[in-house]
Amino acid sequence: MNRRKKMTAAFAAVLACACLTGCGMFGQGNSTAEGRIGDPIETDFFEFTVNSGYLCDEFEGRAASEGTELLVVDVTVKNTFNATIPMSDWDFQAQWGEDDDDEAYAFPITSDPETGDEIPAVSEEQLPYEYELGIDERREGLLVYEVPAGYEDFSISTQDTYSDGTMGDTYFVYFTPEKQ
Repeated sequence: MNRRKKMTAAFAAVLACACLTGCGMFGQGNSTAEGRIGDPIETDFFEFTVNSGYLCDEFEGRAASEGTELLVVDVTVKNTFNATIPMSDWDFQAQWGEDDDDEAYAFPITSDPETGDEIPAVSEEQLPYEYELGIDERREGLLVYEVPAGYEDFSISTQDTYSDGTMGDTYFVYFTPEKQ
């Protein structure tokens, strides 16, 4: 079993325990919350803050493909759950454009978009592909996305997911990154 599957299984076990002991403590999956740069956003498992973001053509030697730019987002994540939780940079998705465009999103460049396989980070400042956060542990790092050129406004989102496969509430941070 690969590391990602092990982490997902561990997270599912933690969530199963929480679901059995914490009736009514989780969101119902029918709402969204939103914020802006600097706003702490509280999910059922962690708090995250988008500290800043910018667009560039190259980051740490990694050039954007033709017709794209790199969106570099500084985030802070804090575990607010009652146990260690597995995290992945894939927990955070970037969006742009119109809401009805189902293809207007990206995951960080630390994984292959087709297979989900890990790709080495280009900077030590990037959040790892997979990591754990202990109780009350806080981690700050960069998420780097390849996005189509020409867009001005973006959001970073995450969604609560439970051990039974139920999708919970969704959380968005909207911002307009500067071009560097």
